[in-house]
Amino acid sequence: MRILYGVQGTGNGHITRARLLCSALRLQGIEVDVLMSGRAGTPPKVPEFGDYRSLKGLSFLHQHGRIDRWATLKQLSLVSFAKDVAQLDLSGYDLLINDFEPVSAWAAKRQGLTSLSISHQAAFLYDIPSKDMGLWNRLLTRYFAPCEYNLGVHWCSFNQAIIPPLVANLEHLSNNGKILVYLPFESLVQVCQLLGRFTGYQFICYHPDIKQVQKRDNIQLQPIAREGFIDDLSACAGVFCNAGFELPSEAMAAGKKLLVKPLFGQFEQLSNAYTLQSLGLGQIADSLEPYILDAWLQQDRSEPVHFPDVAKILAEQIKNQQWQDLTLLAKQMWQQVSYPAVSQMSLDNMLSDYGENVGSWAKIKVLG
Repeated sequence: MRILYGVQGTGNGHITRARLLCSALRLQGIEVDVLMSGRAGTPPKVPEFGDYRSLKGLSFLHQHGRIDRWATLKQLSLVSFAKDVAQLDLSGYDLLINDFEPVSAWAAKRQGLTSLSISHQAAFLYDIPSKDMGLWNRLLTRYFAPCEYNLGVHWCSFNQAIIPPLVANLEHLSNNGKILVYLPFESLVQVCQLLGRFTGYQFICYHPDIKQVQKRDNIQLQPIAREGFIDDLSACAGVFCNAGFELPSEAMAAGKKLLVKPLFGQFEQLSNAYTLQSLGLGQIADSLEPYILDAWLQQDRSEPVHFPDVAKILAEQIKNQQWQDLTLLAKQMWQQVSYPAVSQMSLDNMLSDYGENVGSWAKIKVLG
């Protein structure tokens, strides 16, 4: 069996999820080729991807913690995108797995290759709580990287074809009292100004603008490196990050308290942030205000959420050609998930509201 794995390169969450599933698929004896698009600059080295192909694709630009729609529109090259779609030959593949990557998705649609979306974005194709989604974002979610089958990934099933997060089991978990900070969409100067006010705490800050290890009073500045980042995640007391999907998932699986700042203008991050808060799994920082960080720092540590080895289960089902019943596949995985007591109570309340609102999650207001 030969699979093409299309990965969206914007941010690191898609890559984190794909590297786990790629490894699990290869352990099942499946041949996997990877195509990544939407990544600015030099393509990153990802050992789990091997010698992968990189294309420009389509991506979104940001500035000062917000999506910059005008800059995004100016840099789009639809002619180049259409050419890449037309030239991508999928005749040697049995299946496309897609994580919000548009070139391979449209090429598979054009050539009739079976395609399976496994992504957080696919969760928003279903009836789930969301915030500030709007018509434009609904159309974008549906048509940016369309696939024949759609398996969403989220922190709750919402009774849909949605599976738990793909996270690696972190080893040697501890609590050294330090706070891990990863806010790549925010100004590094503003982040350091905020953290520097809290001299009674130690922060480890990763950011794309940091090129070498530095120490500024109570802040340790680290250039982005996956291995060191995972070590710091395993040992920290809490995580302060943007409201993407993969890092909050890793933090809650490791039992780290969580503060998220959503990237405004990005409905997915807004929805993530308020869903986390509604489920009692994290707190929201609407802005880089000291009082928000101060209140969160004084909170007690969190209990972990226990997720199954989703990548292994998926790989086995794909190898055995038993993945097409997405709802059944999702149900089997959620039976192995365990939440902290407070989060389980919040989830039960949401389920009760769901039953009282004519069976529509969209009518349930997430907190905030």
